[in-house]
Amino acid sequence: MCYCLFIQLFLFGSKIATFLIMNYYYFTLNISYQTFLSHYNGAASNILVITDNGLRLQLPATRFRPFLSQIGVKGRFRLTTDQNNKFLKLEVL
Repeated sequence: MCYCLFIQLFLFGSKIATFLIMNYYYFTLNISYQTFLSHYNGAASNILVITDNGLRLQLPATRFRPFLSQIGVKGRFRLTTDQNNKFLKLEVL
């Protein structure tokens, strides 16, 4: 997991810059098409991933729908969250 910082700079009471703390989680997935469909269609609505650092993250299966192909969901991913661990972005690397 990597971190970015959230800093607000003020000059004479006026905010001049804001930087957001972001967390990055890296993981690899290899889910077949049929297995993903069972998750996406309600048999299990979440997917558990284990990050490179050993953290277990539970994500809604719908977050992976844009990455579904005929062979399933396969590849290396980066999850970006804010300082409260709220989802910001999921991207394939």
